[in-house]
Amino acid sequence: MNLSRLFIERPVATLMLVLAMALSGALAYIQLPVNDLPQVDFPTLRISASLPGANPETMGNTVATPLERQLATVAGIESMSSQSSQGSTNITLQFELGRDIDAAAQDVQTALAQAARNLPQGMDPPQLRKINPADSPILYLALSAERLPLTELDAIADSRVAQRLSSLSGVAQVLVFGSQKYALRLYLDPAKLQQRGLTFADVISAVQGANANLPSGTLDGATRAYTVKAPVTLANAADFGDIIVAYHDGTALRVKDLGRAVNSVENDKARTWYNGTRAIVLAVQRQPGANTVEVADRIRAMLPQIEAELPDGVRLQVHSDRSRFVKDSLHEVNFTLILALGLVILVIFAFLHNVRATLIAALVLPSSLLGTFAFMHLLGYSLNNLSLMAITLAIGFVVDDAVVVIENIARHLDMGKTRMQAALDGAQEIGFTVLSMTISLAAVFLPILFMGGMIGRLFQEFAVSIGIAVLLSGVVALTLTPMLCARGLVHEPLNNPLSRVFDAGFNRFRVFYGETLRASMRHRGAMLLLSLAVLGAMLWLAGQVKQGFIPRVDSGMIFASVQYPEGIPFEELSRRQQQLAALVQKHSAVEGLMSSAGQGGGGVTGGNVGRLVIRLTPRDTRPGADEVIEELRALTRKVSGVNVTLQNPASINVGALASSSDYQLTLTSGDFEALKMASAAVEKRLESVPQIEDVNSNLELRNPELRVSLDPLEAARLGVTTQQVQQTLYDALGGRRISEIYGASDQYVVSIKALPEAQLSPAIIGQLPLKTASGALTRLDAVAKVEAGVGPIAVHHYGQQPAVTLSFNLAAGASLDAALAAAFDAASEVVPAEVALEFTGAAQKFQESTVQLPLLLLFTVVVIYMVLAVLYEHLGHPLTILTALPLAGFGALLVLLLMDEELNIFSFVGIILLVGLVKKNGIMMIDFALSRQRAGMSAEDAIVEACLVRLRPIMMTTFAAIFATLPIAIGFGAGGEARRPLGIAVVGGLLFSQFLTLYITPTFYVSMARLEAALKRWRARFA
Repeated sequence: MNLSRLFIERPVATLMLVLAMALSGALAYIQLPVNDLPQVDFPTLRISASLPGANPETMGNTVATPLERQLATVAGIESMSSQSSQGSTNITLQFELGRDIDAAAQDVQTALAQAARNLPQGMDPPQLRKINPADSPILYLALSAERLPLTELDAIADSRVAQRLSSLSGVAQVLVFGSQKYALRLYLDPAKLQQRGLTFADVISAVQGANANLPSGTLDGATRAYTVKAPVTLANAADFGDIIVAYHDGTALRVKDLGRAVNSVENDKARTWYNGTRAIVLAVQRQPGANTVEVADRIRAMLPQIEAELPDGVRLQVHSDRSRFVKDSLHEVNFTLILALGLVILVIFAFLHNVRATLIAALVLPSSLLGTFAFMHLLGYSLNNLSLMAITLAIGFVVDDAVVVIENIARHLDMGKTRMQAALDGAQEIGFTVLSMTISLAAVFLPILFMGGMIGRLFQEFAVSIGIAVLLSGVVALTLTPMLCARGLVHEPLNNPLSRVFDAGFNRFRVFYGETLRASMRHRGAMLLLSLAVLGAMLWLAGQVKQGFIPRVDSGMIFASVQYPEGIPFEELSRRQQQLAALVQKHSAVEGLMSSAGQGGGGVTGGNVGRLVIRLTPRDTRPGADEVIEELRALTRKVSGVNVTLQNPASINVGALASSSDYQLTLTSGDFEALKMASAAVEKRLESVPQIEDVNSNLELRNPELRVSLDPLEAARLGVTTQQVQQTLYDALGGRRISEIYGASDQYVVSIKALPEAQLSPAIIGQLPLKTASGALTRLDAVAKVEAGVGPIAVHHYGQQPAVTLSFNLAAGASLDAALAAAFDAASEVVPAEVALEFTGAAQKFQESTVQLPLLLLFTVVVIYMVLAVLYEHLGHPLTILTALPLAGFGALLVLLLMDEELNIFSFVGIILLVGLVKKNGIMMIDFALSRQRAGMSAEDAIVEACLVRLRPIMMTTFAAIFATLPIAIGFGAGGEARRPLGIAVVGGLLFSQFLTLYITPTFYVSMARLEAALKRWRARFA
C-alpha cells in the first residue's frame, strides 16, 4: 500500500491542503495570547476575619477554630491553614486541582454562614476571596506625592486609578498596598474621664447618638407630600470634637474636653515607601487566560491619560512590569527558534548537497509548525516559554520524516528512475518507517496528558504542542514532500568544494563504520555486556546528579522578608525599615525599591514584619540575581536586630502557605506545649544542616503581653462583671469601630482609643474608669491586677491543629533531594511521637514529583514498546529499537553532572524527549533489515546493509535534532537558565547515544534473531 500515491498524483490538491493548514496557523498565531507560562489555576480560597483588639490566641480559639471545624466539611480540600494575629485571622483553603473553584466558593460560603452563630458577637462577617498562588501581579504601580496628604492620595489611588484600571479588558482586580484610607480617631484621656465621672462607654453612646443616620420618612400634607430629611453634618475631626458628652456643673463637656478628635487613617500600623518616598502601591492582576503582554500594554497606554488628570505634585510610576520579562523571554525563544531553523537547514544541506532537496525539506518546517499554532488556538493554549520551547524542539524532530523520505527518493533517483517513479517507489518503501517514527514519537507525550497534579498541568501545553507538530510533520512528509520530489528533485553534481570534502569524509567514515560494525558482530557478548554496564552506570549517575524542582529565572526582581524583634514599637519599626531600605538601595544593581512596614510577603501582616520588593537594573549591567542576593545578604547581616530573608521568586508558586523562604517543614500537634518545645529543637537542628540556610520559624513567643486577672470577690462586691472589664479594655485599647461617616462616594470609620501619650506606661490599664452597680465610678485596678508576660505574636493552624512552619532556602550548590532528606532526618531525631512532621508547599510537591516523574518515564517506555509492538506485530523488535534508551539516559545524566546542572522537571522532560528521539535510529535500521530478511538475506547481513544504507539519514536526523536543541542548551537571554537543563539533557543524550547505538542496536538485533530462531527450533522439536 502506497500512502503517498494519491498526493503525488494530485499536486494541486496537496498544495492547497498544506497552504490551508499554514494559512489557518498564521491567522491563529496572531490571536494567541502571550504569557510567560501556561495557565495553571490552583483552586484556592482565602477567608479573612477581623475582630479589632483581640489577641492572637483569642482570634485562634474563638474565630479560627470554629471556622476551621465547619470548613472541614467542604469536599475536595487538599490543605487548610490559618494564621491568627492581633485582631485578624486568615484561613487559606487549597483544593484539589480538579475542583471547580466557583462550586467550592459556594460550599465555603454555606459553611461560613453555618459557622456564624459560633463566632463572637458584633464581629463583621468573614470575607471570602479567590486567589491563585501561581498567578502573581503583572504590574506594580507606585503613587506618591510630596505635599498631598496620604488620605487624599489614597482616595485618588482608589477612585481615579484602581477603578479605571479595573475596567480594562483582561484585568481581574487591582490590589492596594499601603492603603491610607481616611478614618477619624477619637483619643480619650482616662484621667480626664475619671475626673468627670465618665467612662469610655458614655462617650461611645454620645457619639453614636450624635452621628445617627436613620431614615426620617415622609410627611403626607393636604396638598402635597414632603420627604423629611434630618441630615447628619458631622464630617471631620472638628465636628466630632464638638459632640457634647455630658453636662458638668452646668457646663457642656465635649469630646475635645476629654481628649481629641484626629483626622487619621484606618490602618496606622502599616506604611509603604517607594524609593524612599511615602507611597500607595497598586498591584494589577490579570484574568485567567488573558494575554499578559496585551493587558500590560493597555494599562501603559492608559497611564498618560490618568497622569494628566492627577493633581500637581502627584506622581504615578511603574515599579515593575512582568510583561517586559515575558517579552524579553519570548523574544529570546523566538531568536532561538529562528537560529535552530537555520542550523537545521544547514545540516540538511551539508548531508544532501542538494539545494532543491534542502528547500523541499525546509518547507516541512513552516507548514507543520504553523499548523500547530492552529490547533493551539482551538485548544485555548497560549504562546509561552513552554509552548514555544516545544516548537523549537520540534524543529529538530519534524524535519526528520521529510529527510528520510527525501533521502530514500534520492537513492531511487540515483538508480536511474524517473522523478515520478522514484517518488512513488521511494515513498512506498519508506512509508511504513515514517509512520512508525511519527506515531511512536507522538506517543512519547501521551503519558504526560494523563499525569495529574501541578506537573501535569504545567507541561500539558508543551506535550500537546510538540505532539501535534510531530503528527503534522508526518502528514506533510508523506504528502507534500514526495509530491515536490516528484516534480522538483534532481541529482545535483558536487560542484561545491566544501560539499566534496564533506562527502569524501562521510564516505570514509561509512567505510570505517562498516568494518568496525562487522568486527563488533564477532564480539556480540562484549557489546551486550557494554550495554548492561552503561545501564548500571546510568542508574548510578541518577543518584549523583544534583536534583532540583522548578528552575529559577532571573526576572529582575528580588523579594525580601524582614523580621524585627517582637514588641517593637511601630515608629521604631518604621525608622529601622527606612534605614534598611536606604542601605539596600545603595547597591549598584538596585534600580527601584518598594518598602513596607507592618506588611510582609504572602499577605502576612504583623507588628514586627516588613517587606522589600527590589527591582534590579537591566541584566547586562549587573551580575545574576542569585549573586546579587548573596551580596545583599552579606550587606544586611551587618544590621543588628533584624532578620532579612532574600528570595529570587520562583517561576510558579505551588503552595498556599505564606512563607519568607522557598521550602517549608511543618510541625503539627494537639499539644501546644509539646509543639513549642519540638519546634525550638528542630529549628536549632536545622541551623546545623549544611545543605540549607535562612532557617526561620513562624512561631514567635516573646511578644510582650499584659495579663489582666479579675479579683472575683472585689468585683462581685462592686457589681463589676468580667464582660464589663473586657469591654472597657476593648474600648480603650482595641481601636474599636464605633461609628461611620457617610461620604458621597465612600464610608469612613470612626474609632475610639486611649490617648497615645497615655499608653506610654502600662499603668494606664489600672487607671481605666469603670462604673459599679450603684453607678459610682471606680478604677480597673480596684477589681483587677495587671501582670507582665510574653506570648505568641501569631497562632498558626494546619489541618485544624496548632502548627509551626519552619522555612528555609537551599544552600548554594546543594541538591534539593539531599537537602530535604538531611533536614527531615535532623528534625526526626528531636521530634517526639506526639508531634507530626511533614513537608509542605514546594518541598511537598517536589517529593510527589520524585515519585511521579520516574513512573512517567517508565509509563512512557511501556507505551512506546506497546505502540512499536502493534506496528511491527512482534514482541522482540521493539526491545531491539529501545536498546538505545540506557545510552541516551547515561549521556544526558553525565553531561548534566559535568555541566553542574540540576535534574529538575525541565531536564527530566528532556530525558523523556530522548525516549522518542533515539528510537528513530533503531526504527530506520530495523525496518530496512526486515525487508532485506524477507528478501532472503541473513539477519547479520541484513542489519549490516541496513546500517550502511540508512547511515546518512540516521546521522542527518540526529545532527538536525542536536543543532535544533543546541541554542536551548546554550541558554540565550532572558529565562534561558530555565530552559538550559532541558537542552543540555537532550544534546548530551543524543551525542553519547548516537555512536554507541550504531553498534549496540545491530548487535542486539542479531542476538534476538538467533534467539528467535533457537526458540522456533525448540518448539519444532516438541511439536
